[in-house]
Parts: sequence; structure tokens; C-alpha cells
Amino acid sequence: MDDKQLLLRQLPAVDRILQHSLLLDMETRCPRVLLVEAVKETVAALRKNILESQNRESDVDLSLDKVAEAAAIRAQKKLLPSLRHVINATGTLLHTNLGRAPLSDAALCAVEAVARSYSNLELDLETGKRGHRYSHVDELLCRLTGAEAAAVVNNNAGAVLLALTALARGREAVVSRGEMIEIGGSFRIPDVMEAGGVLLREIGTTNKTHLEDYRSAINENTGLLLKVHTSNYRIVGFTTDVTAAEMVALGREHRIPVMEDLGSGMLFDLSSFGLPQEPTVSDGVAAGIDVLTFSGDKLLGGPQAGIIVGKKWAIDEIRHHPLARALRIGKLTLAALEATLRLYLDHEQAVREIPVLRMLSASSREIEERCHALAKILAVEIGACTAISVEPEESAIGGGALPLTRLPGFAVALKPLEISVDKLGSALRQQNPPVIGRIQEGALLLNLRTVLPAEEPVLIQNLKNIFNNIF
Repeated sequence: MDDKQLLLRQLPAVDRILQHSLLLDMETRCPRVLLVEAVKETVAALRKNILESQNRESDVDLSLDKVAEAAAIRAQKKLLPSLRHVINATGTLLHTNLGRAPLSDAALCAVEAVARSYSNLELDLETGKRGHRYSHVDELLCRLTGAEAAAVVNNNAGAVLLALTALARGREAVVSRGEMIEIGGSFRIPDVMEAGGVLLREIGTTNKTHLEDYRSAINENTGLLLKVHTSNYRIVGFTTDVTAAEMVALGREHRIPVMEDLGSGMLFDLSSFGLPQEPTVSDGVAAGIDVLTFSGDKLLGGPQAGIIVGKKWAIDEIRHHPLARALRIGKLTLAALEATLRLYLDHEQAVREIPVLRMLSASSREIEERCHALAKILAVEIGACTAISVEPEESAIGGGALPLTRLPGFAVALKPLEISVDKLGSALRQQNPPVIGRIQEGALLLNLRTVLPAEEPVLIQNLKNIFNNIF
């Protein structure tokens, strides 16, 4: 019998492992099916390691205690939800892979209150008759934007699809070639138009589109003039585009509605934070645009939602289209959105309480002070294991918003002495909660602009856990 066969015979049987005290202790909080699965997977992994090992003897401890410990760790991981809280230390505020905007405390409380019990989702409390779910947010949206009416669906792609379908199905929508955008997930404006049964009428060139281009494209089958804000890219240099006011005037002249997709819509001007001036939703409403669509979970800082505001006649068409029901939002999203919108009634309160706005408005000096404070603590806790420094580091907005904007700031840079920086990054992702940083020039960067203050003690403990296990 060769060495590998001898090692395989040393592997404890599944039944023996399940009778170990570590596994028996877990039976009250872990379904047995998961325990059995964890034990079988552990034994299979050890068997594979033995068979693939190039050494005559495996360096893995095959004692019952060690195998049971490995199985218990694997079972514990199976208890964790797949979708869970992570600490975003990348510096990208609206990181699509990390769920974009974190919600305010007010929004979280509203979701919990509605989730725990029944709600007046579609009940008019004054009349006792059936109400409409849009009623919980449409008055707020109209107050904040100046629009005549509003509707909300599950995301902005859905908002664009619904509005196009309701207003221009079977007819042409005129759009500039420079605004034929593609965003994450290969979402393309032409594809959405096609899905909605709207015929694309492309005009102008990539960098220049004139009002006359729109005028020349109008015919008896024109159903809509469409403007798309290029929120996720910029064309710079020799460029010309048509303003919303010019398009509205042309639309009125020919009795053709005008729609604009703002992508990441803003409810007030953020230039006071040092950001470039961007069109706000109220700017579009004031210009007379019939329908505007924008996201709820980007710069607005709320839940994922597609918000539609504009003229009452157009919103009525949109609300009553059959597709509206397929795209409607649920009570939890409505609760979070309403709470977020209420914060915008006071701009100062919104900046204080909405996490994304708080991150946007944080000064470089504030970020630097937080980084030095964290580095000082880490020097005591793990300074013997890694080089620690505070380095200048810019932050990106992310989420297809303000693509040229970089927020100046700082990050804590970690250069581990005994393990690779890739291994450190991987180990942080395996913590609970996982920590997502950014690796650059041999260092793991922890950008605190996107780390909530309450998460810093957890971040410190996770790093201590990693280096205590290694050394």
C-alpha cells in the first residue's frame, strides 16, 4: 500500500466527525443537512489534497479534532447569508458591485416599520377605499422638483422603458448620436427603444448635434424627442449639443413631447461641495420637459428605483400603461424612498443624514484626520506585521455619475511584511463582514471616505483577526 493510500485510510469517517462535540454543539443553530454537507465537503477536500499532493506525506493534520474543526468552520460559513453587509473601503461612493448608495437611518427605520406589519400601501385612510401606491411619494416628488405629477418603478432602466413604450410605441423617437449611451450590464438606449416598440431616429454626429438636425428629422411618425444626459461619460473638445429649452420649444412647435433621461438625477445643486455643476431635476422641469427619468439609488442616496416626473398628461399615460404593473415597486422600496425624499425638504438635514451626500461633502482634511487616527491605532495593533502609512488617494463617484470628477482625499496604505498584499486582500474579503479595499503598487489601500464611522472598529478587529491567525 503506497503512502497516499495510507493517508486516505487515516481520514475520519463522516459519521465519526458528525459525533464530534464541535458538530454536536452546532446542531441547535445549524440545520443537519448543512452540517452533513459541510462534513462531506471537508472530507472530499482533504482527499483531493492528498491525491494531488506531490509530497510523499501530506502536511495536513488528519486527526479527528482538526477535521471536525475544519468542518465546523465550513458549516459556519454556510449559515451566512449570500447577500450581506460589506465594508466598502474602495473610495468609490456609488459602487455598483457593492449595492450603490447606503440608506439613511431614517430610510432604514421606515423600512423596518413597514416590513414588520401591515401598511396602507394601497388604502386611502381618509375614505377607507382603495388608494394608489404612488400617492406615498408623488406629492413629495412634485414639491421637490416642481413637476405636475410623478410615478416610480423598480429602476431607471424600467422607467425609461415604460416612458418610451407609453408615449411612443410604434412611432419614432429622435435622439442624438452622441447620446446613444451604454451603461453597466450592456444596457443600451437603442435596445431599450427596440424592446418598447419605439423606432430609433438617430441624428447628428458623435460630437456635434444641432437643433436643425432635430427639426429635419421630424415627420408625421415622430412620437418623441429624446434627450439622454451622458452621466457616465463625457465628450470633450469640439462639441455642440442642443439645450433642453431649445428641444422643448421645438417640441411645442410641432406638438411632440420631449423626454429626458437624467440617469443619476440630483434634487439640488451640488456645486457647493466643489463638484461640477450638473442639471438638476427641477432645471428640466422648469425648462418644460414633459417627462424626466432618473435613479433613486445614485446621487439621490435612496433605494433602487426609477423615478418619473413631468406633465400630468404624460404621467397619466405612463401610470395606466399595462407595463407599469410589471415594473411597480414594493412597499419596502416605497418606505425607503419616502423617508429619503422627506430629508430633502431641508437641504442641510439631507447632507447631514444621507450617507452619500455626507461622503460627497466631506473635506479632504476630514478624511486625512480619520486616516491618521486609524493608522495610529493599527500601528499599535498590527504594526509588527505590516508597514502602515497614510497616502493621498482620490475617490470616484461611481454608479455612472460625474465620470470626470475625482474627490481629493487620503487612504491608509498597508504593506504586509510576511504575506502578499493579494493574500491580505483575500483574507479581508473572507471576514465577517467582508472588507473590500483596493490594491495599488504593492499596498492595500483603505479609503475611509466610503467607510462609515461605525464600521471602523469592525475593520480594526478584522485586521487583528487576520494577523493573529497568521502569526
